[in-house]
Amino acid sequence: MSDAVSGVTFPDTALALIRRWRDASPDAVAVSGADGVLTYRELHDRVDRLAALLRARGVGPEVPVGLCLERCPGMVVALLAVWRAGGAYVPLDPGFPEDRLRFMREDAGIRLVLAGRGVESRLLDGVPDVVELSQDGVPVAGGASGGGQVPADGPVGDAMGDLAYLMYTSGSTGRPKGVAVPHGAVVNLLESFASLLELTPRDAWLAVTTLSFDISVLELLLPLTCGARVVVASGHETADGRALRARAVTEAVTIMQATPASWRILLESGGVPENIATRLCGGEALPRDLADALLDGGARLWNVYGPTETTVWSTAGRVSPSPAPVDLGGPIGNTTVHILGPDGRPVPPGEAGELHIGGAGLARGYRGMPGQTAARFLPDPFSGVPGARLYATGDLARIENGRLCYLGRADQQVKVRGFRIELGEIESVLRAAPEVADAAVGVCDGPDGLPRLVAYVVRAAGEAGEPGEPGDAGLWPSLRDRLRRDVPEYMVPAHLVVLDALPLTPNGKLDRKSLPVPEWTRARSRPYRQPSTALEEDLAAMWGEVLGIAEPVGVDDDFFELGGHSLTATQIIARIQARFATNVPIVVLFENPTVAELASAMDRLDDDDLDLADIAALRDELDGLSAEDLAAVLDEMASDK
Repeated sequence: MSDAVSGVTFPDTALALIRRWRDASPDAVAVSGADGVLTYRELHDRVDRLAALLRARGVGPEVPVGLCLERCPGMVVALLAVWRAGGAYVPLDPGFPEDRLRFMREDAGIRLVLAGRGVESRLLDGVPDVVELSQDGVPVAGGASGGGQVPADGPVGDAMGDLAYLMYTSGSTGRPKGVAVPHGAVVNLLESFASLLELTPRDAWLAVTTLSFDISVLELLLPLTCGARVVVASGHETADGRALRARAVTEAVTIMQATPASWRILLESGGVPENIATRLCGGEALPRDLADALLDGGARLWNVYGPTETTVWSTAGRVSPSPAPVDLGGPIGNTTVHILGPDGRPVPPGEAGELHIGGAGLARGYRGMPGQTAARFLPDPFSGVPGARLYATGDLARIENGRLCYLGRADQQVKVRGFRIELGEIESVLRAAPEVADAAVGVCDGPDGLPRLVAYVVRAAGEAGEPGEPGDAGLWPSLRDRLRRDVPEYMVPAHLVVLDALPLTPNGKLDRKSLPVPEWTRARSRPYRQPSTALEEDLAAMWGEVLGIAEPVGVDDDFFELGGHSLTATQIIARIQARFATNVPIVVLFENPTVAELASAMDRLDDDDLDLADIAALRDELDGLSAEDLAAVLDEMASDK
């Protein structure tokens, strides 16, 4: 089967590549996780039954089906069943705001959604047809109507140009863009990485990425095309480094793919288990220090790069130990890479230019946006294939000593914790607030050295409050709430700076380079209240140290309002573990984000006779002793035994 535009011929669809293992190793485990396991036979039986139901409800080629599911083995069943029925899946993350999900459903033309049992019904208001699925992908109560088996010759997405999935990314106009990816592009990705990574049926891949992030395509599908096992980490485990590490060890995981931020969470939680011998890092630039940490123990590390529009990853490079540089590697199979100047011609080696990607991995374009599609998917003058295109990535790169080196973005699109973000989308939400006359969003390194989004706003006329950093205590909570209603959590800035006016260039455009670097002080929304117990004092001190805040942290201060995020939360939990020798799941911090709430929650979790507050007081007392006094105390304790 051939992709007419790229001219590349593929012998099998992704489904056919996976299906051969049902015949070769039917009793081997295909998918496992906290909610159980599915063998290759069980996986395909569930896929066929669900696909028959979808066919009976009108799903076929080019028909979009929403997937609104928590992380579980049933997520894999649902994805493959949509393809088996001939349709295309559209991720609808249950953690996204209602308005964003509604826009995506309407823009994609979704009339049927596969939803998990825990998904709130309000997130799917207005959907004509909702099929509720269990954790292992079985339709719940009444969902079996129209079941049975899909005929062997039925649609299975076997046309390489047919739509495989629609992935919504951040849009500069305030409107998310639906990237339409065909089956041929998916097969090219899988075939390329199967050859590159040399997976075998003995491998197990830990899947940690949300369906709404396109790198999930590789980790959910590639192992199944090689007879290996997909280990689906639950939502709780992906947020808790220690739980994720435990899952990796228990399941004897051999390979994992993650963003730099996710790898750091694992490193902060006891280190990457040695059994994960193959490691892929992508989504944003891979720093040298992180590369060295991931290479520890002789692991194989790959730096991977690619935008959603070119189907997950377009280049891959094996990373060597220091002092070797970290580069983007070379293009994967049936992929071309060109560095072009403003005139559309290749730049000489050593000079910077915009990275353009061509070949079999290109998406069709943006759904319902022909203008933007034409602006970014350009005619390819280098391939010699009629109708071939190049995707203009907006990334700057250069060839240096024969290596492809990433230099950053050429436009206002950024990557934060692996997520691609159009700053204009956040700015449009801020400008819609009645309290705001104008707004800009930038990225600054926080006290921990990691990039954070910062919002800059100018108050509307007549709005009370004085300009200045770190922002007004009354303004920021209301703006943050508005943002959380309209954009995903990863697009909510960590900090607010209120300005008299936004800086402008001489020609009247926003001068982003002149936006001030914020002072990472507290954005307190409630009056300061000092800690009243030793436990609260210890927690407040930990927050200040980890978040780089010099002034005192109060018991009512919110961890996430202070700029905390998943990685710094992991660091806090690790310090609690070390100081108190008690197990506090990271979700407890997310659910109890103030010092007072966390201290109270920790006391409720503690089952020992000695209260954690007493432990904290004792630790503080011991910390204040000299070495001689401490030795005397220990001698006295030993003599009392």
